[in-house]
Order: sequence, then C-alpha cells, then structure tokens
Amino acid sequence: MKKIKLSSERSSMLHGVLLIALFACASFYIGEAEIFTRLSISPMIIGIVVGMIYANSLRNNLPDTWVPGIQFCSKKILRLGIILYGFRLTFTDVMNVGTAGILIDCIVVSVTILGGVFIGRLLKLDRDTALLTSIGSGICGAAAVLGAESTIGTKPYKTAVSVATVVIFGTIAMFLYPMAYRSGILALTPQEMGIYAGSTLHEVAHAVGAGNAMGGDTANVAVITKMIRVMLLIPVLLILGWWVATKSVSGHAVSRKVPIPWFAFGFLAVIGINSFLPHPSAWIDAINTFDTFLLTMAMAALGAETSIDKFKKAGAKPFILAFILFLWLVTGGYIMAKFLAPVLM
Repeated sequence: MKKIKLSSERSSMLHGVLLIALFACASFYIGEAEIFTRLSISPMIIGIVVGMIYANSLRNNLPDTWVPGIQFCSKKILRLGIILYGFRLTFTDVMNVGTAGILIDCIVVSVTILGGVFIGRLLKLDRDTALLTSIGSGICGAAAVLGAESTIGTKPYKTAVSVATVVIFGTIAMFLYPMAYRSGILALTPQEMGIYAGSTLHEVAHAVGAGNAMGGDTANVAVITKMIRVMLLIPVLLILGWWVATKSVSGHAVSRKVPIPWFAFGFLAVIGINSFLPHPSAWIDAINTFDTFLLTMAMAALGAETSIDKFKKAGAKPFILAFILFLWLVTGGYIMAKFLAPVLM
C-alpha cells in the first residue's frame, strides 16, 4: 500500500514537471518570433509570463497534487540551471576586461544591494522583496533573483514581483542606452560604453541586446563586464546565507546552521571546467541551450505560483524601489564609466 501511495505521489509530481516543461517549450517557440529576437527577450522572461497566465486562468482547474512538481521546478531544477550557467564564462573573460570593469562591477553590486535594502526600509517594504529586487538590479536580473530566492527561501510571488521589476527597467535601459550613445548624449569611448552597459544593465540578455545594437568592441566589453557581475553572485549568496543564519530574532542573535548555497560552488567549478578543459564548442552551445531551457522551466514555475491578487498585495512599493535603483544605475554607472574607468584602464 505504501509503495502504491509513493508511486502515485511521484506520478502526480511528474505531471507537474511535465506541465512546466510544456510551458518552457511554448516559451522557446514564442521566443523565436522576430519581434522577440530583435529585442533580445530571453525565453526565461517569456516563461514567467506564460506561468502567470496559467496561474490566473487554469490553475484552479488542475489537481493540487501537481503542485509538488511545480515547486520542484522552482527549486531543484533552478539550482541545476544556475550551476550550468557557468559554461557561459571563463576566467580569461575576467582578465580581458581589466581592473576598471572589475572594480566598477564591485561598486555597482555593493551600492545597489546595500542601498536598495536601506531604501526598502524607508519605504517600509517587505524585507525579502526589497532584498530580491536589490540583488536582481545589482547582479544579473532574474537569474540573481532566483539564486537569492533559493538561499533565503521566500514566497514565490515575492520572487515573481522582484523579477518583474528588474525585467521592466532592464528592458527600458536596453533601448535607452543605444539611442543615447548613438545620439552623442553619452560621451563615452567604445570600451567605456561597454563597461557602462555591462555594469548597469539588469539581464545578460539586456547587455547582449544593447551591446549588439552599439557594435563590435562595445558589445564584447559589455558582455564580459556583465559576466563578471554574474560571477559576483557567488560571494553575494555566501554572505546572504550567513546573514540568514545569524539574523536576530526578538532583538537577540540566534546561531543557526548557515544554508550554504552549494550550487554556487558548482557554478564556480563549472567555470573552471569551461576555462581549463578542452571541449567542442558544439557541446557548449548545446549545454547553454539546455541550461536556458532549465531556467525557463524555473521561471515558468515561479510564474505559476503568482496570481494578480498577490501582485496587488505587493503594491507599488517594489516598483518604486526598482525605479530608484534604475536611476542610480543609469547616473552612477555613467559617472564611473566616464571618470573612473579611464584612470584604471
């Protein structure tokens, strides 16, 4: 009887996983449309929208026994996707961009996260939402939000709200930067513009899209600088795990087991493999496509846990915070690229 029950539970869980996989397939198909390829909109972003459409339409008509499968996608599959994300990086990429890109990235990440948490308190915003929004704005958009969500273990709708904010303002910046650069408003050299774009645009896809719109050298520097920010996800997650374990309860520090994000070490190990072990480029392309599919599943699963009612519950404050951080990234990033980068290069 116990075996039959266990088999039934696994079957129901599989149904939930297959449903999310179907959403991911649909997201990839939709993402091939010309309008989305031109805008460099990732299937991950489409995935969360598809999931949210499901959450606000058909969700109540499907069995609750499928929920564990959906949650499996938003937790376990997510972590595997983050580990495989390391195949997009090599340690050589870090060296090529130089001291300027590394230092500016560190400043942007530190100020954005710490400043965002502080502003969130002033706005009396939910702590987890403020933290996720700040990390997403400061590091690498949706992927960083997902990684932080796995570490602090917050509610899915808070994650989805945070992802929505960084996607909205990151997309705006992706269009804004090339137009301002071409018009001469941004008086930067190609390398300075690449550092500016890579250190301040939210998503990897945003950096790629804006970089390609501005051309050759700028595109290469933008992507490398952006990838360095992605690598900063590891120390941020470690610090976040320590903070979660030692945060105070009723004004007293409580000693807890630090939730080590082992997937972050896996991410670093994969970067090492990609850097030092020979492998066919076709393999890497296949792995990156598979990884994008896994992350799209995770995004769709998070969207499937998010209803419009929960967005209303979150209110306007997360978007106000994201807008303030957007202004900081646009102005502060430009000042550093214009005046700090030339000194360091």
